[in-house]
Amino acid sequence: MIVLQATIPVAMDHREEMIEAAIELAEQSRAEAGTIDYRVTTDIEEPSVFRVFEQYEDEAAMETHLESDHYQQFQAEIGEWIAGEVELTRFDVDSTSRMM
Repeated sequence: MIVLQATIPVAMDHREEMIEAAIELAEQSRAEAGTIDYRVTTDIEEPSVFRVFEQYEDEAAMETHLESDHYQQFQAEIGEWIAGEVELTRFDVDSTSRMM
């Protein structure tokens, strides 16, 4: 399994646009074959910071997502909204277990 976590700082005057675009992206991404989960959140301490949490079954599923029309459209839209450095962390996971 591949897990990606992205942190995206957005200019406050584009926050509402980012929310709308992120909702659309997440809904369409969760429907993709091979996508385990796809969530976008805002930081409660820094409302201009968005965090994206993605889980894919494998490399092929992740690549399919990155090449999808909805992801490409999202990338094109947010370019001018970004207000800082985007951080991306990738985790390659061999097994999972839920802790409660």
